[in-house]
Order: sequence, then C-alpha cells, then structure tokens
Amino acid sequence: MSPFKDLNLILETLNQEGTYSQGDTMIGTITFNLKRDTKVKSISVKAKGDANVHWTEGIGDDEKSYSAHVRYFKIKEYLVAKTAQGTVLPQGIHNFKFELKLPQEEMPSSFKGSSGKIVYLVEANISRRWRLASSVTTEIKFVSRSFPQFQQAMCPQSGSVDKNVGTFSKGQLQMSASVNRGVCFPGDTLSAYATICNSSSKDVRPKFSLQQKIVYRARGHTHTSDKTILKTVGDTIPPRAGVTVPCDVKIPDDVIYTLHNCEIISVEHYLKVYLDISFAFDPEVVFPLFVVPHHLISAQHSEDLGPTFACCFSN
Repeated sequence: MSPFKDLNLILETLNQEGTYSQGDTMIGTITFNLKRDTKVKSISVKAKGDANVHWTEGIGDDEKSYSAHVRYFKIKEYLVAKTAQGTVLPQGIHNFKFELKLPQEEMPSSFKGSSGKIVYLVEANISRRWRLASSVTTEIKFVSRSFPQFQQAMCPQSGSVDKNVGTFSKGQLQMSASVNRGVCFPGDTLSAYATICNSSSKDVRPKFSLQQKIVYRARGHTHTSDKTILKTVGDTIPPRAGVTVPCDVKIPDDVIYTLHNCEIISVEHYLKVYLDISFAFDPEVVFPLFVVPHHLISAQHSEDLGPTFACCFSN
C-alpha cells in the first residue's frame, strides 16, 4: 500500500479566467501526507504542451488512418534531486513549492475537437526505487497572445457585391455590408448591417451567418469540419425596393477561439452576409473574424486610449 495520502498539485491563478500564456510563470505546490517515514528516489514536476490529430477515411480494406503530433515544449524541475542513496522523508504533511516558466515562443491556444487536440499539462511525480511512481496531473488552459493583423481587425469592416439577375428574371441586385469590428470574444455582440438595392423582378431575403471552419492536417492530407454557429434571416425585400437591415450578431459563450499558429490544426471564423435568391447563386460578402479572449480586447483598448489620456493630462 502506498504511503502517500492526499497527493495534490495546486496551481496559483494569474487572472480571473485562470489562463496562462507564453512567458508566464506557473507557481504551484505539491502537497501530500506521509503515513510513515519513506525513502524516495526523486520528486519532480514537469510541464509540456502537445498537439495531436487523428482521423480515418474509407471503409473496410480501403480504410486509411492519418495522424500527426507536434511537441511545443517540455520542461522539468527536481524538487528532491536524484541521489544514489535516495532521500528519506519523515512521516507527516509535506509541501513542495515550485515555479515553472513557460517558453516565450509563440504557441497555439488549448483546443479539443473531434479529430484533434492541443493540450498543456503539469505533472508531479514521486519516484521510489523498485516501486511504481506516485503522480498527479492537472491540465492548464493556455491562451495564445499572438494574432496577426489584430489591430487592423479592431476597425470596422465593409464590403459590397453586385449581381445581374437573368434567365427567369431581369434586373440587378446591389448589396453593401459592414460589421463594427473583426475581433470579438465569447459572449460578445457584433453590430452588422446590410444595405440592399433590389432592382430586379425577384423577391430576396437577407441572411447573416456566423461560420466556423476547423482543418486538421497530417502527412499532406486534410480533414475539414464546417459548422454554422448561428443564422439570422431578415424580412423579404420585394422587387424595386431598397432597405438597410441591421443585425446583432451574438457570439456564443462556448465558441472556440481562433487558432492560426498550429501546424496541424486551424480554427477560422467568418461572418457571411448574403442574399437568398430562388434558382440563382446567392451574392455574398464575407468578413473574417478573430475570436479571442476578452482580456486581449480590453488590453488593446487600453493601449489605444493611452496616448489620449496622456494628451488630456499634459501641461
């Protein structure tokens, strides 16, 4: 019977979200209660980050499996160093504090999907000679701070499209669309608009659709998962009419963060504004969206406001 009782690994939180990012220092404590004096070979703590994908295609003899793995880092620290004689720990409660600094290199956020995952773990290990090691593992939520063109995406986005309607009807459709910014966070609400000029002889309906695209990659092959997160349908616009349609796009609380910096998994989001036309290709305007943690947007706003406050208080 193991002499170790109530083995726990406790990490201090750095923020309200309980997340970690590149360059952060994880501070924690390994605690346990020894039933009797015990000799240990070593006590260590390690952290690692890994991405894995796996999926199968085909049936029966034609079935093929694809998998890939990327290791981002592995760091280890000995709290009780290895020695030839071992170290005797006395009976009672023990607390070992530790600090592990995450690499400064760019790494992707934590992710779990149907065909892959990106997982960051911290593991405490107590090794004894001729005995199975006692260990405890906890998963941390890692959030990347790196998003390309983040500042540009904070600005309003706009686009337009024209379409000539022929064959069964005549005329032209014109639509211009906009969204107040291309960056959002789970639980956020974006403001979108579509201005439609229906110079055709057909009824059209404006639609707003929030899309998610996940791509898994392995050995030159890809596996794609497309998902419509939400869709809003506007009122029918009759022929020879023009109207501006507003839409509040509510980002779900459980939406996955945008993932762009992993070699084998990517997650993209985009807002599609389009016109539903019977028996015709739908004209559309597509806006790429970055879904990021709320504190990244707050930090960006603070940086943008900094010079303004400085001017207000300057002599």
